[in-house]
Amino acid sequence: MIAPRRFLPSISSLLALEAVDRLGGASAAAEELSLTHSAVSRQLKVLEEQIGVSLARRRGRGISLTPAGVDYAQAVRGCLQDLARASLMIRASGSQASLRLAILPAFGMHWLSPRLAQFAARHPDVIVHLSTRLSPFDFSQEKFDAAVHFGARDWQGVDYLELAGERVAPACAPSLLTKTPSDPAALLNMPLLHLESRPGAWEDWFEAHGCRADNLRGMLFDQFDTMAEAAALGFGVALLPDFVAEPAFDRGRLVKAFPDYSETPGRYYLVWPSLRRPNDALDRLIDWLRGRGALA
Repeated sequence: MIAPRRFLPSISSLLALEAVDRLGGASAAAEELSLTHSAVSRQLKVLEEQIGVSLARRRGRGISLTPAGVDYAQAVRGCLQDLARASLMIRASGSQASLRLAILPAFGMHWLSPRLAQFAARHPDVIVHLSTRLSPFDFSQEKFDAAVHFGARDWQGVDYLELAGERVAPACAPSLLTKTPSDPAALLNMPLLHLESRPGAWEDWFEAHGCRADNLRGMLFDQFDTMAEAAALGFGVALLPDFVAEPAFDRGRLVKAFPDYSETPGRYYLVWPSLRRPNDALDRLIDWLRGRGALA
């Protein structure tokens, strides 16, 4: 249900309030909005009369916001940004059905994007919008239809479609190795690179290979691709999934620092909110992923 009209100020008034707050005064706001100083003042006055609260202090030509005005401006800014994003999405999609997908950056780029290209060729009337999210979020607060999740089935309130497992291998610049070590303990003498979202990944890798390793230190990264680039530049050894490592191996930028890939316990999933029926575009993506054998 939409709120009564008296609680819905005009966009012009809200833009004036937001600009005064962000730019620190009416003169700068007037210049940005292509209005006169008095026009900005009038917009704020209209807003105050509609809301019934003093939002601005006026001293001569100077205008500053009251604490209530600052709080309101911050709330308004979020609403205006949401409106702008919705308008951009509609303009970008046109008459096509749209799907808003939150992805993990490396998996989205290297594994999912080629499959989305095939999906787009099969369903040209569907447009998929992609944004990056590194951790689970509240679907009721974020405007996404679905997301890519890695790990266990520990995201509450969602349905799951398993996409892929993960194999990892230690990788480094060719200049760091004279030959590929056959003993995993040899890697303890090399600088190790770490991923923020995978705490303990190296310790788990060493344990799986029968080698105890505790309190490992090294450079920390928030994404696989930046860590892979650092490894290629010789900063150390990165534990990389095959979909990131293989292209770099093929180009000779990275080499294996240990002969074999090993499976990690986590899985990649497509997830979507259980309490909200998937729209037609998401239904088609789910059916296509299940039916085309894309999950390999």
